Amino acid sequence: MNVRQLPLGLDVPASRRDTTRNAFIAKALMEDSSGTARLIESICERENMLRALKRVEANDGAPGVDGMTCRQLRGFVKRTWQASKQALLNGTYQPLPVRGKEIPKPDGGGMRKLGIPAVMDRLTQQATVQPLVAIYDHTFSDSSYGYRPERSQAQAVERYRQLIEEGYTYVISLDLSKFFDRVNHERLLSRLAQRIKDRRVLKLIRAFLKCGIELNNLVEPTEEGTPQGGPLSPLLSNIVLDELDKELERRGHRFVRYADDIVILVRSRKAGERVLASITRYITGKLKLKANAEKSQVARPWDIKFLGYKVTRIYGATRAVTHPKTVARFQDKVREITRRKRRVALPVVIADLNQFLRGWLPCYGRGLSQALKRALNRWIIRRLKAWLLKQWRKPKTKIQNLIRLGLDREEAVKLGNSRRGLWRLSGHFQLNFAMPEALFVRRYGLCVLR
Repeated sequence: MNVRQLPLGLDVPASRRDTTRNAFIAKALMEDSSGTARLIESICERENMLRALKRVEANDGAPGVDGMTCRQLRGFVKRTWQASKQALLNGTYQPLPVRGKEIPKPDGGGMRKLGIPAVMDRLTQQATVQPLVAIYDHTFSDSSYGYRPERSQAQAVERYRQLIEEGYTYVISLDLSKFFDRVNHERLLSRLAQRIKDRRVLKLIRAFLKCGIELNNLVEPTEEGTPQGGPLSPLLSNIVLDELDKELERRGHRFVRYADDIVILVRSRKAGERVLASITRYITGKLKLKANAEKSQVARPWDIKFLGYKVTRIYGATRAVTHPKTVARFQDKVREITRRKRRVALPVVIADLNQFLRGWLPCYGRGLSQALKRALNRWIIRRLKAWLLKQWRKPKTKIQNLIRLGLDREEAVKLGNSRRGLWRLSGHFQLNFAMPEALFVRRYGLCVLR
């Protein structure tokens, strides 16, 4: 069957997948007016839409204002694709308002505003992002690592450590106040128009920027900012801050940027204070953004937290280690998942723990020492023991379950009738015998720190 004849919901044959993708990217990389003047056609191409659909389904995520879930998206696209495609080609596509949601910031410094697009808008954004990444990404700075293909947080931290190893031992930590909420739409669209000649794409991006945000059943207009939560926002933020990257490169500074987390490295405190003042003026005057004077600082690397890490010097060599505040937030999340008043089955608690650990470990696990990993593993297991004891509640139930786990009746009766607190009891050596780590790892599949 010819690829062009496949319905939208089916995969492109594997034998042609790489060729099709490379041909599409090669076409998207055209930067002259003839290439970008028909960019909307590239966005609507079947291969591009299929890749976008799979990406949105894989990421899943919460529904938008229309309540449609990612599982319902494929069927909806099959029914309505021709109308949606025509609206994109005509420049009349109108996205729904994003669903506003506020979550606490990890450092406890207020709330972060998210904007969750409807899933059909999420698909359209993802389809728009893919050719734009091919057009823009190769022009970004080598010192930019956030939201880019084949670049990661680990690479950013390693580059940061290397610069410190080279002797740049003073760090300017720049904090952009509410960056995603303050992006100037007109400056951004003007910058996009320098390379994108298809007015329909510019109109589509403007529609996403101006679609409004729904909070408490009221739609608020969005006059500035790119709310976090949609596929388009990370790329747009990189396009905005690429201007800052180029200015830092022009001035000859060593720096690392991951999204809006920026560190500039210099050799002396005096130089750091001078650069901080100069760059703050540039951010405010030229980029129309705001630098947080209270959080921006010049300090030694071991006093700075960058992407959850700090750099220390041990026996003359530098090393990136997970910051104590990052470990503390990790423990807070584990406490939340294993809180004793949570009335669910043990496999549910462990499944939630595994989901969290599998997301946390690739980002921060590499900076933990083996001793700390073992200590955290023991602490997690003890939390689970205390949680189980709480669920058993009655002494009779505790005794019966402990006997099933291999304790003799006399020890089970002592532990079951003990008046010790649950946390103290969870560390008892007999309970360690009855509920070893292997019980949770092998029988229930608990993911541990390794």
